Amino acid sequence: MRFILLIPFIIIFNLKAQIHLKTSNTETILYVGKNKCQPLIVGLGGSEGGNAWSSDYWKKTRDQFLKKGYSFLAIGYFGAKGTPKLLEKIAIEDIYNAIKTAIKNKKVNAKKIAIIGGSRGADLAMLVASYYKDINCVIGLVPSHAIFPGNTNHFTSSSWTYNKKELPFIPVNEASVPFIMKRDLRGAFSAMLKDTIAEKKALIKVGKIKGPILLISATEDEIAPTKEMCDKIINRLKNKDFKYYKKHIPIKGKHSAPLKHFNLVFDFLKEHFPSK
Repeated sequence: MRFILLIPFIIIFNLKAQIHLKTSNTETILYVGKNKCQPLIVGLGGSEGGNAWSSDYWKKTRDQFLKKGYSFLAIGYFGAKGTPKLLEKIAIEDIYNAIKTAIKNKKVNAKKIAIIGGSRGADLAMLVASYYKDINCVIGLVPSHAIFPGNTNHFTSSSWTYNKKELPFIPVNEASVPFIMKRDLRGAFSAMLKDTIAEKKALIKVGKIKGPILLISATEDEIAPTKEMCDKIINRLKNKDFKYYKKHIPIKGKHSAPLKHFNLVFDFLKEHFPSK
């Protein structure tokens, strides 16, 4: 993997709203509006790599966040300039350090931080929030409930690390190999989940999150059984008497279907993470 260590500093190249933050092992862009004390929304993409939330595709949604009084931080954590090439052994500290750099901006409310992630980015969002208590809100779009292998040819390493140690993950097993050979990802994930001992060790500790959680899954997900995994998350939170608001909304359709229902995200934020 390729790691480039950079001393954090800020370059303003668009005086209207867009700020490049140079941080270790991440590509980070902060978008701010005109208001003061703007709550921060942190955006994490999935296994597509790059910095998804900084793309033209997400500009309209980013602009909606700004219009509603939020600042927005787009983080690329692999497959982008200055980041690892692969989704493998990504240090969750790097994400948190990028957030800490962003909240130094005078327009950002350092005491109100939410993370939204899609697919593997949703897993990462929940992980970061489970390790760092000053994350106040999490939105997971088609997430997993546990950690899976990194996206490499060998599938023998974790997607994530903390304090330079790989976090436990559910390994590829014999039952999943035929599905992998056929590129049936949902079949492969479902087969891996039959290893219930590994699953238990690899669970994301969502009960440690210090704020409201919204999960949106896809009922006909062709990538992974996200509805079933979200159900498991909610059940665990109920069993732990999670004191914050929690909601799982299954959307009819495939893996990308929840992206067509962003009104649910904004409704959730308005009620449980307001900008004012």
